[in-house]
Amino acid sequence: MTTQELTISNFEDTVSAEGIVLVDFWAEWCGPCKAFGPVFEQSSEQHQDVVFTKVDTEANQELASGMQITSIPTLMAFRDGVLVFSQAGALPAPALENLISQVRGLDMSELHAAIAAAKAEARAE
Repeated sequence: MTTQELTISNFEDTVSAEGIVLVDFWAEWCGPCKAFGPVFEQSSEQHQDVVFTKVDTEANQELASGMQITSIPTLMAFRDGVLVFSQAGALPAPALENLISQVRGLDMSELHAAIAAAKAEARAE
């Protein structure tokens, strides 16, 4: 599967969908971004059940700013609409594979319960 280009107009709908969505924030001038690109693309071909997306931070500065991107590449992982991972820096292929395995292994009912409890606690304060 090839990667999808995300913009401010389709970002929220894409990352809030069911399943796993990986977002690579990058720029054309960024050397580490160019090194990570083929790793990300190869992984997208191996994991048909994962949505692989890219955000060009130069073309989508408002989106990058809104997501608090201060260094690129930055990789974010969403599962069932929840941001579960965010890290700057290019990952080697084995680390990306490990990340995908960990995101797949998350107990989302437990995570949603923890989020609901945190929101309830914040409202009570």
